[in-house]
Amino acid sequence: MTAIAAFISLLLPLSAPNATALPPVSNPNSPNISGAHNGSATGLTGQAGFGKLDPTPPTGITPEDLVKKFGEREAAFAKAREQYTFRQTVTVDTISDDTGKPDGEYKQVTDIVFSEANVRTEHVVFAPQNTLERIMMSQADFDDIAHRLPFVLTTPELPQYDLTYLGRQKVDDIETYVFDCKPRELVKGKRYFQGKVWVDQQEFQIVLINGKSVPDDLRKGHEDLSPPYTTYYQEVDAGYWFPVYTKADGILHFPAQDGALAQNVRIRYVVKYEDYKRFRAKSRIIFNGAELPPDTKQSPGTTPPDAATPGTLPKTDPNALPPPDPDAPVMKRPK
Repeated sequence: MTAIAAFISLLLPLSAPNATALPPVSNPNSPNISGAHNGSATGLTGQAGFGKLDPTPPTGITPEDLVKKFGEREAAFAKAREQYTFRQTVTVDTISDDTGKPDGEYKQVTDIVFSEANVRTEHVVFAPQNTLERIMMSQADFDDIAHRLPFVLTTPELPQYDLTYLGRQKVDDIETYVFDCKPRELVKGKRYFQGKVWVDQQEFQIVLINGKSVPDDLRKGHEDLSPPYTTYYQEVDAGYWFPVYTKADGILHFPAQDGALAQNVRIRYVVKYEDYKRFRAKSRIIFNGAELPPDTKQSPGTTPPDAATPGTLPKTDPNALPPPDPDAPVMKRPK
């Protein structure tokens, strides 16, 4: 993401080289409050909803074969998700240092639907005026929202990552395997996920991730930085775990340049994925009583400048847990 100083003409991106995770602010009006993850994170066992990490290896399977198995399962899910419609709500806020409340907001509600020609498209149903003043959404941010926040690690993508088995851990009602995940090599012009992934021991699918998108663009005048985020998944249909909720909260550090002072901008965004429905061929998509027009896909943002040369990866703590979030969904299987 880029930042815009209100008192100068300098334009900066919205990502951060050293984004610092902050506990999210509780929203008592949220319809999704569960309380399951509202605790104080102290290592791997000090946060509500997270059990003790057991470093013993998986039973009856090697960590390498486990990675191969969940890669295959993720590939099947990725293919299946392409047959679902759903609603995506993105809310991005900058947070005032003085009041602790939002002082600018970007919001967009999009329905992922199918046209009459059975082509998957995006239909924007709500997009109020963008009031962000200190930052600007970049194309990299929209790409992250589409591809890295709802992280899927399929068999063809596995060679791009180093996965280190950390152990077993219970998250709410789900028994999981935990892996540290980082890109094996930074290829110019590409972005990756770096952090931790929790894999369901029963379905062999990712059910939780915590980390950030890398690398940040640190080129002078083109800084594009990203905050840390957590994505929760739920079992929606046919044994598949779908991303349902992402929360990002961090401080983006923009360096001083061209006579302007350095800026620290606290950024918080929430992405919700709701109302998943399997699409049936030759069916019509009805919204508010009217059939949606075909080919309504929109591509927000602009094409970024030439991609930065990849730098070094930020250091990560394999013992870190997602920041406490009272709005996070409970991890459980449907009855």
